[in-house]
Amino acid sequence: MKLHLDEDLSPVLAEILRQRGIDTTSAHEAGTTQLSDDQQLRHASRADRILVTRNLREFVLLAADWIARGQTHSGIILIPTAFRGNEFAAIADAIERIVSANPNGLRGIVVYANRA
Repeated sequence: MKLHLDEDLSPVLAEILRQRGIDTTSAHEAGTTQLSDDQQLRHASRADRILVTRNLREFVLLAADWIARGQTHSGIILIPTAFRGNEFAAIADAIERIVSANPNGLRGIVVYANRA
């Protein structure tokens, strides 16, 4: 499974996930921080990457809009505010659990990350 971190997540998290063997890019590294939410999701989906974001409300609505238009994204992992932005190891743990539990990917699915 390949991931792409939205601009609201630090590239430090991308590095931690790569160290754990998870193919991860970030909007900061890719230079896509100026894209709209819809464009971020398109960018990730074109690269067959699951988008990881803290922007819950907007991406839940966006996923519903994509469904209504008959579009399929590569998946979305939502990181709730229960995780502080600098809790990189805890966020990486939650993402790693999702990746491990979904070996066939998350095409068209929205998943909330949880603490263990």
